[in-house]
Amino acid sequence: MKTPKEIVEGMMAQDAFSHLLGMKLLLIDKGLCTLQCEVTKEMANGFGIAHGGITYSLADSALAFAANAHGTHCFSVDTNIAHLKKVKLGDVLTAICTESHRGKRTGVYVVEIQNQDAKRVAYFRGTVFIGSEAW
Repeated sequence: MKTPKEIVEGMMAQDAFSHLLGMKLLLIDKGLCTLQCEVTKEMANGFGIAHGGITYSLADSALAFAANAHGTHCFSVDTNIAHLKKVKLGDVLTAICTESHRGKRTGVYVVEIQNQDAKRVAYFRGTVFIGSEAW
């Protein structure tokens, strides 16, 4: 059986979008993941701040890695995000994903996204379907 790190490194090797956003894996374990990325000018919206899709994408990747780190293919079935503070160009975002429930077929995860000052800028919750295929 592969380790959580081997599983996620394999996923990231094929994940062009996470690479495009410059995501860096800081921590991985079963049900836990911490990712980081810096907000660049290419991530700005029409107001000159980070597009909401940036925090969403960072959280969604953290969810995927935390859930799949158990060794079984998982797929998100429901997600939502609350944007709490504006995210500026140059901010370094950290997504901290924790598993709050894992059953036989579903798992629930919470992701807190913080800026470089440890201020929470977004809160994300996601539910995954736990498949039967092993990594």
